[in-house]
Amino acid sequence: MRILIADDHDLVREALGAMIEMDGEFSVAHAEDFDGAAARIAEEGPFDLVLLDYGMPGMDGLGGLRRAMAMSGGKPVALMSGTAPRAIAEEALTGGAAGFLPKTMPARSLMSAIRFMVMGEQYAPVQFMTEREEEPPSNPLAKQFTEREMQMLLGLCRGLSNKEIARELELQEVTVKLHVKTACRKLNARNRTQAAMIARDAGLV
Repeated sequence: MRILIADDHDLVREALGAMIEMDGEFSVAHAEDFDGAAARIAEEGPFDLVLLDYGMPGMDGLGGLRRAMAMSGGKPVALMSGTAPRAIAEEALTGGAAGFLPKTMPARSLMSAIRFMVMGEQYAPVQFMTEREEEPPSNPLAKQFTEREMQMLLGLCRGLSNKEIARELELQEVTVKLHVKTACRKLNARNRTQAAMIARDAGLV
C-alpha cells in the first residue's frame, strides 16, 4: 500500500516516512508543499492514504484538504498538525477528512491510526478531541488588546513569522503585519521579539 506525506519540514517528513516504511506494510512518497502533493496525486495516484500538514505552503487553510479529497478518488485524506486547534480538527472531520493527527502522537498510536484510516475508518485521538480547553486567566492588560491582536501575540511567542500566522488564521499577510504593529505599539515594544518577551513576562500568553 502507498502513502503520500506532504509536509514542508524536511526532518518531520523524512522521520515520519522512515517510521512508516519500517513497519513493512507501506511504501511512502513525499511532497514539501500542497502543489507538490497535488502533482504527485495527479501523476501517481490515487494513494491508499494522503497525509497533509495543515500549515504547509499552499494549503490555504482547509481548502487544500478539500482539493486533495476531490483529487483522490474516494481514497482517504487526513490532516496532521502540531499547532491547529480542536476547532480545525472538528471542521476537517465534519468535512470528510479520514482523520486528524497531532504531531505529538506516539509512534505506536500513529501507526494504529494509519492502519485504521487505510481501512476506510475515520480517526481522531480521543484525548485531543475531548479534553477541556483551558481558558486563559484574566489579565487586566489583556483588555487593551482585541482578540485578533492577542492571536498575533500568541503567534509571536510561538516564533511564527507573519506568513505563518496568516496561513494559520487564514488572513492576508498584510493584515497580520498591521495587527502585529499595533500590538507592538501597545506594548511599547521596539520589535516583535521584544513584544513576545513582554507578553510572556506580563502573563498575556
